[in-house]
Amino acid sequence: MLQLSLPQAMANADTVMASAELPASPDRVIAALITGEVERWWGSADTYRMTGWNADLRVDGGWNVTVQTADGRRLPAGGKFLEIEMPRRIVQTRRYDWDHPALGRKETTVAYLLEVIDGGTRLTVCHGGFAGFPDAAAEHAEGWARVLGWLQEYFSAET
Repeated sequence: MLQLSLPQAMANADTVMASAELPASPDRVIAALITGEVERWWGSADTYRMTGWNADLRVDGGWNVTVQTADGRRLPAGGKFLEIEMPRRIVQTRRYDWDHPALGRKETTVAYLLEVIDGGTRLTVCHGGFAGFPDAAAEHAEGWARVLGWLQEYFSAET
């Protein structure tokens, strides 16, 4: 059985890197990241939840979701898919359609990289485009560690 370590994340001036070991196949992990399944695990009652996930899974296809905060605000976000190599790699743009306090509406790029490991998958997230927004990079590093923790818990509950 895969001995899970806690998700790790770090940021420099431009890029956030985060990684987690997950007790699931790459196919299961990628489905959890890019289908309506995100609504089942991404978030918590005391932070926010993802709702209304919609995606056209093809290069140049769009995706969007609404972040519903614990205090009831509804914050739209979305982007488009740039690269799709199922189930090894997905690259997509990401933009908040509201004025994020540390990032505004600046578009960033998220790459999900999946590697088969004993007992599951290592997921690495490379989130770039934070140049000039160091506070946003640091905040997103904390956020990715939390999100990957939720994903790890979600898959652990299945085993």
